[in-house]
Amino acid sequence: MVPVECYFVLSALLFFIGVYGFVTRRNLIAMLISIELVLNAVDVNFAAFNRLLYIGSMEGMFMTLFSIGVSAAESAVAIAIIINVYRNFRSDSVDSIKNMKW
Repeated sequence: MVPVECYFVLSALLFFIGVYGFVTRRNLIAMLISIELVLNAVDVNFAAFNRLLYIGSMEGMFMTLFSIGVSAAESAVAIAIIINVYRNFRSDSVDSIKNMKW
């Protein structure tokens, strides 16, 4: 059986890779993928804490499933917005959105 600490290390790696990708990328799709990595790190933490604290119950697993559903809806809306930005500005760069301020 895999120790719970390994799941925490995996979750921390996913989180920091996602934050690094979000901060360094200027492409909207790459930024969306980075946000999804952060949300997946949260899901791994839910499952790991459920296994560590509440051995026989499934609350953490249900929270993980709920979080996956919310992530899917968020991704669908974000991709629709990115497609709309690309149609208007012919670019998927963050710099092109600055024109939408005013």
